[in-house]
Amino acid sequence: MPDEDLIIRPAQPEDEKELSELNRAAWSWLSEVAPQPPEGDGVFDERHTPDQFTLALLDGRIVGYIRVVRPTPLVSNQHVRQIQGLAVDASVRGRGLGRALVEAACTAAREQGARRITLRVLGHNAPARRLYEACGFVVEGSLTEEFLIDGQYVDDIWMARSLTA
Repeated sequence: MPDEDLIIRPAQPEDEKELSELNRAAWSWLSEVAPQPPEGDGVFDERHTPDQFTLALLDGRIVGYIRVVRPTPLVSNQHVRQIQGLAVDASVRGRGLGRALVEAACTAAREQGARRITLRVLGHNAPARRLYEACGFVVEGSLTEEFLIDGQYVDDIWMARSLTA
């Protein structure tokens, strides 16, 4: 169960510096296919806007985030949302913050009219896969050896959850 002092709220432009620091600190080949962002790099740009991020705060400090987007601009796909980032500060992992962020994202997606939410997770990221499965996501497919990470081929696992049940 998450801490009673946990606050879940949408990101604001002024959160960028602290969010960037968390993003850099949480970076790992376990969950990323791109190199670690350079120190001082921002997270917000034309494709990564504050309204896509939901934050977890403890004692006024950003300790987690989830980023949810429409996977395509197509009208025929407007009923789908996709998680494209989830991070929790290592110092507070195991306290339910990841689950709280996933559930907040599913609730927000449902309120926006989405019927399903999808994500992609690296096959070797067992902790993330367990979290998503515990939150009701199921594997819908995989791309075998899709990425070469740190000298190892890694599968790209596609997962989804219905938001209508």
